[in-house]
Amino acid sequence: MAHLIDGKAAAAQIRHELAERVRAFTARTGRTPGLAAVLVGDHPASHVYVRSKRKACAEVGIQSWLHERPADVTEDELLALVAELNADPMVDGILVQLPLPKQVRENVIHAAIHPSKDVDGFGPETLGLLALGHPRFLPCTPHGIWRLLRREAIALEGRHVVILGRSNIVGKPLALIMLLRHPQANATVTVCHSQSSHWPSLTRQADVLVAAVGKPHLVKGDMVKPGAAVIDVGINRLPDGELVGDVDFDEVKEVAGFITPVPGGVGPMTIAMLLENTLHAAELRSLFGPG
Repeated sequence: MAHLIDGKAAAAQIRHELAERVRAFTARTGRTPGLAAVLVGDHPASHVYVRSKRKACAEVGIQSWLHERPADVTEDELLALVAELNADPMVDGILVQLPLPKQVRENVIHAAIHPSKDVDGFGPETLGLLALGHPRFLPCTPHGIWRLLRREAIALEGRHVVILGRSNIVGKPLALIMLLRHPQANATVTVCHSQSSHWPSLTRQADVLVAAVGKPHLVKGDMVKPGAAVIDVGINRLPDGELVGDVDFDEVKEVAGFITPVPGGVGPMTIAMLLENTLHAAELRSLFGPG
């Protein structure tokens, strides 16, 4: 039976530590770190996510602002808002909640966020620095996964990490993190995607398996190496309303050595890493100024 990796408890501990750091930062600098959230349209899940993120900000003492725009907002209007937030000295981090409507290109908006405020970690400069091995901010979900693995003392150096999914939000940046020349990284990484043939033969070789494709119960027990650490990033709602991951939890927990639940695994860590990045952005700006 696999050991359950409790992301909710890990995130609560990190928030407790961040609250202390935020208090120290505010006492030292006379200002409070600030996060501006941009929410477009009426996507119910997006409203829930942003509300959770703002609640977490308040818990640790980070100031937050919400900028809502209608679903028919133009790309130019959204770029103008980002420019205002870039210029606002109170704002240390900018979060643009995804998904965006089809008339707005996500990559254009991410590129417009000033790199010093790119606390989601999606911008080209942020990802470029990560690819070079000198990250400023780590993208929140991949960073949360890495922290969970480190918290559980799961060895990565020299081990085989297999990632299902090559998105710019999870798969690609996580692969770059696992490849860092770091004593708690230095892994051998395989990334599988929709065109990968015979991918279950690769997942069976994984010491650490990360599923991030958005297909409910895709990973079965016979696709997992006995004793492996299995990280489930998927969030899928079944027709009956049940929330499940990409991993068949009941099957895989009998084979794996470690496993994350859905919900309560990676999700809470994503928000914790957003808060940590916002504080880090404020600390960098206090040292080096804007830009």
